[in-house]
Amino acid sequence: MVVCSELMKKLVAMAERVARGTAAILITGETGSGKELIARAIHHHSLRCAKPWVDVNCAALPEHLVESELFGYEKGAFSGADSAKPGLFELADKGTLFLDEIGELEPKVQVKLLRVLDGVPYYRLGGSRKVSVDVRLVTATNVSLEEAVREGRFRSDLFHRVSHIQLRVPPLRQRPEDIVALAHYFLEKIRPDMRLSFEALEMLRSYRWPGNIRELRNVVGQAATLAEGNEVCASDLPAEIIGAQPASAAQAATSPSEVTALDDMEKQAILRALDRVGGHQGMAAEQLGISRRTLSRKLKQYDLKSEIQPSVRPLGTLSESEQRYFRARLDVPAQLTTSDGQFAGKVLNVSAGGVALDGIREPLRLARGFAIRFALPGTSDIIECKGQLVWAEPQGRAGVRFVDTPPEVQDRLTRWLAQKQEEEGWHISPTTPVGKCVVGETFG
Repeated sequence: MVVCSELMKKLVAMAERVARGTAAILITGETGSGKELIARAIHHHSLRCAKPWVDVNCAALPEHLVESELFGYEKGAFSGADSAKPGLFELADKGTLFLDEIGELEPKVQVKLLRVLDGVPYYRLGGSRKVSVDVRLVTATNVSLEEAVREGRFRSDLFHRVSHIQLRVPPLRQRPEDIVALAHYFLEKIRPDMRLSFEALEMLRSYRWPGNIRELRNVVGQAATLAEGNEVCASDLPAEIIGAQPASAAQAATSPSEVTALDDMEKQAILRALDRVGGHQGMAAEQLGISRRTLSRKLKQYDLKSEIQPSVRPLGTLSESEQRYFRARLDVPAQLTTSDGQFAGKVLNVSAGGVALDGIREPLRLARGFAIRFALPGTSDIIECKGQLVWAEPQGRAGVRFVDTPPEVQDRLTRWLAQKQEEEGWHISPTTPVGKCVVGETFG
Protein backbone atom coordinates (compact mmCIF):
# COMPACT_ATOMS: atom_id res chain seq x y z
CA MET A 1 0.00 0.00 0.00
CA VAL A 2 1.40 3.39 -1.04
CA VAL A 3 0.70 5.77 1.85
CA CYS A 4 2.36 9.14 2.49
CA SER A 5 -0.37 11.43 3.90
CA GLU A 6 -0.97 11.67 7.64
CA LEU A 7 -4.67 11.08 6.99
CA MET A 8 -4.04 7.66 5.45
CA LYS A 9 -1.36 6.74 7.98
CA LYS A 10 -3.93 7.33 10.70
CA LEU A 11 -6.51 5.22 8.83
CA VAL A 12 -4.06 2.34 8.37
CA ALA A 13 -3.24 2.49 12.09
CA MET A 14 -6.97 2.27 12.84
CA ALA A 15 -7.30 -0.73 10.52
CA GLU A 16 -4.43 -2.48 12.28
CA ARG A 17 -6.00 -1.73 15.68
CA VAL A 18 -9.38 -3.28 14.82
CA ALA A 19 -7.96 -6.17 12.77
CA ARG A 20 -7.22 -8.42 15.74
CA GLY A 21 -10.81 -8.31 16.97
CA THR A 22 -13.84 -10.20 15.68
CA ALA A 23 -16.27 -7.32 15.05
CA ALA A 24 -17.80 -6.88 11.59
CA ILE A 25 -16.29 -3.92 9.74
CA LEU A 26 -17.93 -1.66 7.16
CA ILE A 27 -15.59 0.36 4.93
CA THR A 28 -17.08 3.38 3.16
CA GLY A 29 -15.64 5.71 0.57
CA GLU A 30 -15.90 6.89 -3.00
CA THR A 31 -15.34 4.54 -5.94
CA GLY A 32 -11.65 3.89 -6.52
CA SER A 33 -10.48 5.37 -3.21
CA GLY A 34 -8.83 2.15 -1.94
CA LYS A 35 -11.47 0.37 0.15
CA GLU A 36 -10.32 -3.11 -0.88
CA LEU A 37 -6.72 -2.32 0.12
CA ILE A 38 -7.90 -1.40 3.61
CA ALA A 39 -9.94 -4.62 3.77
CA ARG A 40 -6.87 -6.66 2.78
CA ALA A 41 -4.82 -4.84 5.41
CA ILE A 42 -7.38 -5.83 8.04
CA HIS A 43 -7.11 -9.49 7.03
CA HIS A 44 -3.30 -9.31 6.89
CA HIS A 45 -3.07 -7.97 10.46
CA SER A 46 -5.81 -10.22 11.89
CA LEU A 47 -5.45 -13.51 13.73
CA ARG A 48 -6.98 -15.14 10.63
CA CYS A 49 -4.21 -14.03 8.28
CA ALA A 50 -3.12 -17.63 7.62
CA LYS A 51 -6.70 -18.65 6.76
CA PRO A 52 -8.63 -18.01 3.54
CA TRP A 53 -9.29 -14.53 2.14
CA VAL A 54 -12.35 -14.55 -0.12
CA ASP A 55 -13.61 -11.41 -1.87
CA VAL A 56 -16.62 -10.83 -4.08
CA ASN A 57 -18.16 -7.79 -5.73
CA CYS A 58 -21.88 -8.02 -5.01
CA ALA A 59 -22.68 -5.56 -7.82
CA ALA A 60 -20.95 -7.78 -10.38
CA LEU A 61 -22.96 -10.91 -9.55
CA PRO A 62 -26.11 -11.51 -11.64
CA GLU A 63 -29.23 -11.23 -9.50
CA HIS A 64 -30.21 -14.89 -9.96
CA LEU A 65 -26.73 -16.12 -8.97
CA VAL A 66 -26.08 -14.13 -5.79
CA GLU A 67 -27.65 -16.64 -3.43
CA SER A 68 -26.02 -19.70 -5.03
CA GLU A 69 -22.60 -17.98 -5.07
CA LEU A 70 -22.76 -16.95 -1.42
CA PHE A 71 -24.28 -20.12 0.02
CA GLY A 72 -23.48 -22.78 -2.59
CA TYR A 73 -25.73 -25.41 -4.16
CA GLU A 74 -26.18 -29.15 -4.40
CA LYS A 75 -26.16 -31.29 -7.52
CA GLY A 76 -29.46 -30.99 -9.36
CA ALA A 77 -30.55 -27.87 -7.48
CA PHE A 78 -31.30 -26.20 -10.80
CA SER A 79 -30.75 -26.72 -14.51
CA GLY A 80 -27.01 -26.92 -15.15
CA ALA A 81 -26.05 -27.84 -11.57
CA ASP A 82 -24.17 -31.00 -12.59
CA SER A 83 -22.20 -31.17 -9.33
CA ALA A 84 -22.30 -29.69 -5.84
CA LYS A 85 -20.51 -26.41 -5.26
CA PRO A 86 -19.56 -24.85 -1.89
CA GLY A 87 -20.52 -21.21 -1.42
CA LEU A 88 -18.20 -18.32 -0.66
CA PHE A 89 -19.07 -18.54 3.04
CA GLU A 90 -17.81 -22.13 3.14
CA LEU A 91 -14.67 -21.23 1.20
CA ALA A 92 -13.94 -18.46 3.72
CA ASP A 93 -14.50 -20.67 6.79
CA LYS A 94 -12.10 -19.67 9.61
CA GLY A 95 -10.95 -16.76 7.44
CA THR A 96 -12.24 -13.43 6.11
CA LEU A 97 -15.06 -12.81 3.64
CA PHE A 98 -15.02 -9.41 1.93
CA LEU A 99 -18.31 -8.31 0.36
CA ASP A 100 -17.69 -5.27 -1.84
CA GLU A 101 -20.67 -3.05 -2.77
CA ILE A 102 -22.88 -4.75 -0.18
CA GLY A 103 -25.54 -2.11 -0.75
CA GLU A 104 -26.39 -3.78 -4.06
CA LEU A 105 -27.72 -6.99 -2.46
CA GLU A 106 -31.36 -7.81 -3.06
CA PRO A 107 -33.71 -7.77 -0.01
CA LYS A 108 -34.30 -11.55 -0.04
CA VAL A 109 -30.53 -12.18 0.04
CA GLN A 110 -30.16 -9.62 2.83
CA VAL A 111 -32.54 -11.70 4.99
CA LYS A 112 -30.54 -14.91 4.53
CA LEU A 113 -27.25 -13.08 5.02
CA LEU A 114 -28.49 -11.69 8.33
CA ARG A 115 -29.31 -15.17 9.61
CA VAL A 116 -25.87 -16.49 8.69
CA LEU A 117 -24.16 -13.56 10.40
CA ASP A 118 -26.17 -14.30 13.54
CA GLY A 119 -24.54 -17.75 13.60
CA VAL A 120 -27.55 -19.70 12.31
CA PRO A 121 -26.57 -22.72 10.15
CA TYR A 122 -27.93 -22.56 6.59
CA TYR A 123 -28.75 -24.87 3.70
CA ARG A 124 -27.05 -24.87 0.36
CA LEU A 125 -29.44 -24.20 -2.51
CA GLY A 126 -31.34 -27.47 -2.99
CA GLY A 127 -29.58 -29.04 -0.01
CA SER A 128 -30.89 -30.94 3.02
CA ARG A 129 -27.82 -30.71 5.28
CA LYS A 130 -27.15 -27.61 7.31
CA VAL A 131 -23.81 -25.82 6.97
CA SER A 132 -22.09 -23.95 9.80
CA VAL A 133 -19.24 -21.51 9.20
CA ASP A 134 -16.96 -19.25 11.20
CA VAL A 135 -16.27 -16.15 9.11
CA ARG A 136 -14.97 -12.64 9.84
CA LEU A 137 -17.07 -10.35 7.66
CA VAL A 138 -15.66 -7.17 6.12
CA THR A 139 -17.92 -5.18 3.81
CA ALA A 140 -17.57 -2.06 1.68
CA THR A 141 -19.85 0.38 -0.10
CA ASN A 142 -19.61 3.64 -2.02
CA VAL A 143 -23.17 4.67 -1.16
CA SER A 144 -24.74 5.81 2.11
CA LEU A 145 -26.26 2.73 3.74
CA GLU A 146 -27.96 4.99 6.31
CA GLU A 147 -29.83 6.67 3.46
CA ALA A 148 -30.59 3.28 1.89
CA VAL A 149 -32.08 2.16 5.21
CA ARG A 150 -34.28 5.27 5.38
CA GLU A 151 -35.48 4.62 1.82
CA GLY A 152 -36.20 0.95 2.55
CA ARG A 153 -33.56 -0.40 0.15
CA PHE A 154 -31.39 -1.91 2.89
CA ARG A 155 -32.47 -3.66 6.08
CA SER A 156 -31.72 -1.70 9.23
CA ASP A 157 -30.97 -4.87 11.25
CA LEU A 158 -28.43 -5.99 8.64
CA PHE A 159 -26.85 -2.52 8.60
CA HIS A 160 -26.28 -2.64 12.36
CA ARG A 161 -24.96 -6.21 12.06
CA VAL A 162 -22.29 -5.37 9.46
CA SER A 163 -21.24 -1.98 10.91
CA HIS A 164 -19.99 -2.65 14.42
CA ILE A 165 -17.00 -0.63 13.25
CA GLN A 166 -17.02 1.78 10.31
CA LEU A 167 -13.90 3.02 8.54
CA ARG A 168 -14.07 5.84 5.99
CA VAL A 169 -11.45 6.00 3.24
CA PRO A 170 -10.94 9.69 2.36
CA PRO A 171 -11.04 10.62 -1.34
CA LEU A 172 -7.76 11.23 -3.12
CA ARG A 173 -8.32 15.01 -3.33
CA GLN A 174 -8.08 15.20 0.48
CA ARG A 175 -4.61 13.61 0.54
CA PRO A 176 -2.41 15.35 -2.06
CA GLU A 177 0.76 13.76 -0.68
CA ASP A 178 -0.61 10.40 -1.81
CA ILE A 179 -1.33 11.80 -5.28
CA VAL A 180 2.36 12.49 -5.83
CA ALA A 181 3.50 9.18 -4.32
CA LEU A 182 0.97 7.16 -6.30
CA ALA A 183 1.81 8.97 -9.54
CA HIS A 184 5.49 8.09 -9.12
CA TYR A 185 4.54 4.50 -8.21
CA PHE A 186 2.31 4.00 -11.28
CA LEU A 187 4.89 5.56 -13.59
CA GLU A 188 7.59 3.30 -12.16
CA LYS A 189 5.38 0.27 -12.88
CA ILE A 190 4.59 1.40 -16.45
CA ARG A 191 7.78 3.13 -17.60
CA PRO A 192 10.62 2.92 -15.05
CA ASP A 193 12.86 5.00 -17.33
CA MET A 194 10.56 8.04 -17.22
CA ARG A 195 9.93 10.80 -14.68
CA LEU A 196 7.24 13.40 -14.02
CA SER A 197 8.00 17.09 -14.50
CA PHE A 198 7.34 19.56 -11.69
CA GLU A 199 4.53 21.24 -13.68
CA ALA A 200 2.84 17.90 -14.33
CA LEU A 201 2.99 16.98 -10.63
CA GLU A 202 1.47 20.33 -9.63
CA MET A 203 -1.40 19.78 -12.07
CA LEU A 204 -1.99 16.30 -10.67
CA ARG A 205 -1.97 17.64 -7.11
CA SER A 206 -4.55 20.35 -7.77
CA TYR A 207 -6.99 18.17 -9.77
CA ARG A 208 -10.09 16.93 -7.90
CA TRP A 209 -9.88 13.26 -9.05
CA PRO A 210 -13.55 12.24 -9.11
CA GLY A 211 -12.40 8.73 -10.09
CA ASN A 212 -9.77 8.67 -7.31
CA ILE A 213 -6.89 6.17 -7.55
CA ARG A 214 -8.25 4.32 -10.58
CA GLU A 215 -8.48 7.57 -12.51
CA LEU A 216 -4.95 8.59 -11.46
CA ARG A 217 -3.55 5.24 -12.63
CA ASN A 218 -5.24 5.61 -16.02
CA VAL A 219 -4.08 9.22 -16.42
CA VAL A 220 -0.45 8.37 -15.63
CA GLY A 221 -0.55 5.42 -18.02
CA GLN A 222 -2.01 7.53 -20.83
CA ALA A 223 0.46 10.37 -20.29
CA ALA A 224 3.42 7.97 -20.22
CA THR A 225 2.28 6.50 -23.53
CA LEU A 226 1.91 9.89 -25.25
CA ALA A 227 5.04 11.53 -23.81
CA GLU A 228 8.15 12.02 -25.94
CA GLY A 229 11.54 11.45 -24.39
CA ASN A 230 11.95 10.38 -20.79
CA GLU A 231 9.80 13.02 -19.06
CA VAL A 232 6.04 13.39 -18.71
CA CYS A 233 5.27 17.09 -19.18
CA ALA A 234 2.13 19.04 -18.30
CA SER A 235 1.14 19.10 -21.98
CA ASP A 236 1.06 15.29 -21.99
CA LEU A 237 -1.78 15.19 -19.47
CA PRO A 238 -5.41 14.76 -20.60
CA ALA A 239 -7.37 17.84 -21.64
CA GLU A 240 -9.78 17.61 -18.69
CA ILE A 241 -6.88 17.98 -16.24
CA ILE A 242 -5.23 20.83 -18.13
CA GLY A 243 -8.57 22.60 -18.51
CA ALA A 244 -9.30 22.32 -14.79
CA GLN A 245 -6.18 24.28 -13.82
CA PRO A 246 -6.47 27.92 -12.64
CA ALA A 247 -4.65 30.72 -14.41
CA SER A 248 -0.92 30.65 -13.71
CA ALA A 249 0.77 33.26 -11.56
CA ALA A 250 2.59 34.65 -14.57
CA GLN A 251 -0.66 35.11 -16.49
CA ALA A 252 -2.41 36.70 -13.55
CA ALA A 253 0.44 39.13 -12.93
CA THR A 254 0.79 40.43 -16.50
CA SER A 255 -0.96 43.65 -15.46
CA PRO A 256 0.33 44.96 -12.09
CA SER A 257 -2.80 47.02 -11.64
CA GLU A 258 -5.03 43.97 -11.59
CA VAL A 259 -4.77 43.33 -7.85
CA THR A 260 -8.19 41.71 -7.81
CA ALA A 261 -6.91 38.95 -10.09
CA LEU A 262 -4.10 38.18 -7.63
CA ASP A 263 -6.54 38.22 -4.74
CA ASP A 264 -8.81 35.84 -6.61
CA MET A 265 -5.86 33.51 -7.24
CA GLU A 266 -5.02 33.50 -3.56
CA LYS A 267 -8.63 32.86 -2.57
CA GLN A 268 -8.90 29.94 -4.98
CA ALA A 269 -5.61 28.45 -3.75
CA ILE A 270 -6.89 28.61 -0.16
CA LEU A 271 -10.23 27.06 -1.08
CA ARG A 272 -8.54 24.24 -3.03
CA ALA A 273 -6.22 23.46 -0.13
CA LEU A 274 -9.13 23.43 2.32
CA ASP A 275 -11.16 21.24 0.01
CA ARG A 276 -8.32 18.72 -0.30
CA VAL A 277 -8.17 18.24 3.47
CA GLY A 278 -11.90 18.40 4.16
CA GLY A 279 -11.77 21.87 5.72
CA HIS A 280 -9.02 21.19 8.29
CA GLN A 281 -7.31 24.59 8.64
CA GLY A 282 -4.13 23.29 10.24
CA MET A 283 -3.48 20.79 7.43
CA ALA A 284 -4.40 23.37 4.78
CA ALA A 285 -1.95 25.91 6.23
CA GLU A 286 0.81 23.28 6.16
CA GLN A 287 0.12 22.52 2.49
CA LEU A 288 0.09 26.23 1.60
CA GLY A 289 3.37 26.82 3.43
CA ILE A 290 1.92 29.44 5.78
CA SER A 291 1.16 29.57 9.48
CA ARG A 292 -2.24 28.78 10.96
CA ARG A 293 -2.53 32.41 12.10
CA THR A 294 -1.85 33.69 8.58
CA LEU A 295 -4.50 31.37 7.16
CA SER A 296 -7.05 32.58 9.73
CA ARG A 297 -6.28 36.19 8.79
CA LYS A 298 -6.72 35.40 5.09
CA LEU A 299 -10.04 33.68 5.76
CA LYS A 300 -11.30 36.81 7.52
CA GLN A 301 -9.87 39.09 4.82
CA TYR A 302 -11.64 37.25 2.00
CA ASP A 303 -14.72 36.34 4.10
CA LEU A 304 -14.32 32.66 3.31
CA LYS A 305 -15.63 31.25 6.59
CA SER A 306 -19.01 30.39 5.08
CA GLU A 307 -17.48 28.63 2.06
CA ILE A 308 -15.47 25.93 3.85
CA GLN A 309 -16.33 22.78 5.69
CA PRO A 310 -15.88 23.01 9.46
CA SER A 311 -13.55 20.04 9.92
CA VAL A 312 -12.29 16.75 8.52
CA ARG A 313 -14.89 14.00 8.60
CA PRO A 314 -14.05 11.21 11.03
CA LEU A 315 -12.15 8.26 9.59
CA GLY A 316 -14.03 5.71 11.64
CA THR A 317 -17.12 5.09 13.76
CA LEU A 318 -17.34 2.72 16.70
CA SER A 319 -20.61 1.15 17.77
CA GLU A 320 -21.61 1.57 21.41
CA SER A 321 -20.34 -1.90 22.33
CA GLU A 322 -17.01 -1.32 20.55
CA GLN A 323 -16.54 1.97 22.38
CA ARG A 324 -16.82 0.06 25.65
CA TYR A 325 -14.03 -2.27 24.55
CA PHE A 326 -11.78 0.51 23.23
CA ARG A 327 -8.28 0.27 24.78
CA ALA A 328 -5.83 3.14 24.84
CA ARG A 329 -2.15 2.19 24.97
CA LEU A 330 -0.22 3.43 27.99
CA ASP A 331 3.20 3.10 29.55
CA VAL A 332 2.79 4.49 33.07
CA PRO A 333 3.66 3.10 36.52
CA ALA A 334 0.89 1.68 38.70
CA GLN A 335 0.77 1.25 42.45
CA LEU A 336 -1.01 -1.91 43.66
CA THR A 337 -2.11 -2.24 47.29
CA THR A 338 -3.12 -5.60 48.78
CA SER A 339 -3.86 -6.74 52.32
CA ASP A 340 -0.20 -7.66 52.81
CA GLY A 341 1.46 -4.56 51.38
CA GLN A 342 2.22 -2.56 48.23
CA PHE A 343 4.12 -3.29 45.05
CA ALA A 344 4.60 -1.66 41.66
CA GLY A 345 3.56 -2.61 38.14
CA LYS A 346 3.16 -0.92 34.77
CA VAL A 347 -0.07 -0.13 32.89
CA LEU A 348 0.10 -1.28 29.25
CA ASN A 349 -3.41 -0.25 28.20
CA VAL A 350 -6.66 0.91 29.73
CA SER A 351 -10.33 0.67 28.78
CA ALA A 352 -13.51 1.83 30.49
CA GLY A 353 -13.63 -1.42 32.42
CA GLY A 354 -10.05 -2.30 33.31
CA VAL A 355 -6.34 -2.39 32.50
CA ALA A 356 -3.59 -4.70 31.29
CA LEU A 357 -0.53 -4.70 33.55
CA ASP A 358 3.09 -5.76 33.22
CA GLY A 359 5.66 -6.59 35.87
CA ILE A 360 3.27 -8.74 37.96
CA ARG A 361 5.61 -11.50 39.14
CA GLU A 362 3.38 -12.71 41.99
CA PRO A 363 -0.18 -12.67 40.61
CA LEU A 364 -1.49 -14.78 43.49
CA ARG A 365 -1.05 -11.73 45.72
CA LEU A 366 -3.84 -10.10 43.72
CA ALA A 367 -6.24 -13.05 43.90
CA ARG A 368 -8.21 -11.71 46.90
CA GLY A 369 -8.69 -8.23 45.50
CA PHE A 370 -6.58 -5.08 45.63
CA ALA A 371 -6.54 -1.36 44.98
CA ILE A 372 -4.87 0.14 41.91
CA ARG A 373 -3.62 3.68 41.39
CA PHE A 374 -2.14 5.29 38.24
CA ALA A 375 -2.08 8.63 36.41
CA LEU A 376 -3.61 9.43 33.04
CA PRO A 377 -0.93 10.84 30.70
CA GLY A 378 -1.32 14.45 29.68
CA THR A 379 -3.57 15.27 32.63
CA SER A 380 -3.40 15.71 36.37
CA ASP A 381 -6.08 13.04 36.83
CA ILE A 382 -5.40 10.03 39.04
CA ILE A 383 -7.35 6.80 38.60
CA GLU A 384 -7.73 5.05 41.95
CA CYS A 385 -10.18 2.18 42.44
CA LYS A 386 -10.51 -1.48 43.36
CA GLY A 387 -9.43 -4.20 40.96
CA GLN A 388 -10.12 -7.87 40.30
CA LEU A 389 -7.62 -10.19 38.62
CA VAL A 390 -9.03 -11.68 35.38
CA TRP A 391 -6.00 -13.45 33.90
CA ALA A 392 -2.24 -13.71 34.37
CA GLU A 393 0.72 -14.93 32.29
CA PRO A 394 4.07 -16.36 33.44
CA GLN A 395 5.84 -13.46 31.67
CA GLY A 396 4.38 -11.03 34.22
CA ARG A 397 1.38 -9.67 32.32
CA ALA A 398 -2.08 -9.61 33.85
CA GLY A 399 -5.59 -8.38 33.06
CA VAL A 400 -7.53 -6.47 35.70
CA ARG A 401 -11.21 -5.53 35.87
CA PHE A 402 -12.25 -2.38 37.75
CA VAL A 403 -14.63 -3.05 40.64
CA ASP A 404 -16.87 -0.52 42.41
CA THR A 405 -15.34 2.41 40.55
CA PRO A 406 -16.33 5.76 42.14
CA PRO A 407 -18.52 7.81 39.75
CA GLU A 408 -16.11 10.75 39.67
CA VAL A 409 -13.20 8.44 38.78
CA GLN A 410 -15.26 6.75 36.06
CA ASP A 411 -16.19 10.17 34.62
CA ARG A 412 -12.54 11.24 34.44
CA LEU A 413 -11.58 7.99 32.70
CA THR A 414 -14.56 8.23 30.32
CA ARG A 415 -13.64 11.75 29.23
CA TRP A 416 -9.99 10.81 28.74
CA LEU A 417 -10.86 7.73 26.65
CA ALA A 418 -13.26 9.77 24.51
CA GLN A 419 -10.47 12.27 23.85
CA LYS A 420 -8.12 9.44 22.81
CA GLN A 421 -10.73 8.01 20.47
CA GLU A 422 -11.21 11.38 18.80
CA GLU A 423 -7.44 11.87 18.47
CA GLU A 424 -7.23 8.55 16.61
CA GLY A 425 -9.93 9.71 14.20
CA TRP A 426 -12.98 7.90 15.61
CA HIS A 427 -16.42 9.51 15.64
CA ILE A 428 -17.80 9.68 19.16
CA SER A 429 -21.53 10.22 19.63
CA PRO A 430 -22.18 12.69 22.49
CA THR A 431 -25.20 10.59 23.56
CA THR A 432 -23.28 7.32 23.78
CA PRO A 433 -21.93 6.35 27.21
CA VAL A 434 -18.33 5.19 26.99
CA GLY A 435 -17.71 4.41 30.63
CA LYS A 436 -19.89 1.36 31.26
CA CYS A 437 -18.12 -1.91 31.98
CA VAL A 438 -19.37 -5.03 30.20
CA VAL A 439 -19.78 -8.30 32.07
CA GLY A 440 -17.22 -10.79 30.87
CA GLU A 441 -14.91 -8.11 29.45
CA THR A 442 -11.22 -9.04 29.35
CA PHE A 443 -8.15 -6.95 28.81
CA GLY A 444 -5.04 -7.76 26.78
